[in-house]
Amino acid sequence: MMNDEPHGRLADAIQVARMYYYQNLNTETIAKELNVSRSTVSRLLSYAKEQGVVEIRIRNPHERPQRLEQMIQERFGVPQVQVVSVPELAAEREWLERVAMFSARYLDNLIESQMVLGLAWGTTVSAISRHLIPKSTIGGHIVQLNGAGNTQSTGISYAGEIVMRFAQNYGARPQLFPVPTFFDYPETKAALWRERSIKRILELQTQADVLLYSIGAVQAGIPSHVYSGEYLEAADLRELEVENVAGDIATVFFRKDGSYADIPLNARASGPDLSLYKQAKRAICVVSGLGKLYGLQAVLKGGYLTDLIVDEPTARALVGE
Repeated sequence: MMNDEPHGRLADAIQVARMYYYQNLNTETIAKELNVSRSTVSRLLSYAKEQGVVEIRIRNPHERPQRLEQMIQERFGVPQVQVVSVPELAAEREWLERVAMFSARYLDNLIESQMVLGLAWGTTVSAISRHLIPKSTIGGHIVQLNGAGNTQSTGISYAGEIVMRFAQNYGARPQLFPVPTFFDYPETKAALWRERSIKRILELQTQADVLLYSIGAVQAGIPSHVYSGEYLEAADLRELEVENVAGDIATVFFRKDGSYADIPLNARASGPDLSLYKQAKRAICVVSGLGKLYGLQAVLKGGYLTDLIVDEPTARALVGE
């Protein structure tokens, strides 16, 4: 129900503006979701423009998502937090699409010429790749952060397609990482990491201006690709349970307390050491779905992000609302 009070009307206008401009919803969809008429939605959009709140970033400290953003920033020390409004009763796939669309627009404001963007392939980053806004840059690189091969497939078609979408969108050079997701033996990984062609990719990863990733979680409503794509054996999953693992970033696992040292499977993982995310200029963590809450809590404890983009229900659960 819309509010006729001046302050309430402004809050309603901002909510509608976010849905229209950030999530690309049309007035009919917004009207149905908020249970109002299309003409009311149109009037609120006009009011938002008149009040000067529709700019590159729509901000109002009284709006619920922005209150959550401030709470997360203050409680967890994350410099940049973006909470995305989603229809709570909708399926989590709808949440993911909304979060992915928002994330694509967020990236559009960050990516410039000569930048290196590191990608941890997966379900969420794949969704973001489908909503990218074309932007012409020069001299940039899109580098894959972890391998995608397993015993059934090289993984090149899946991970490579994601990297290529980003590269084509920004006019950047794609830098694929054609190695297994997990090696059978740590010694094999160590030997391959000494090869010049592989060292070049590893060096590019450390030079990344922006790292983009989501959190892998076994219990996510939309299963993380690495847990559903024949990458892990039953013995691997048992090992992760023994180690009290909460999730992974680019196939490098971390515990519920945010630590990752001495987890045996990490010695065979192709993803970068998690210290890379703590050193990065921008490490953007995109989270959609309540099943990733425990992983997000651990990532915050570990300090592996500078930017968080999260759906509103998960944000509320994070702060205990």
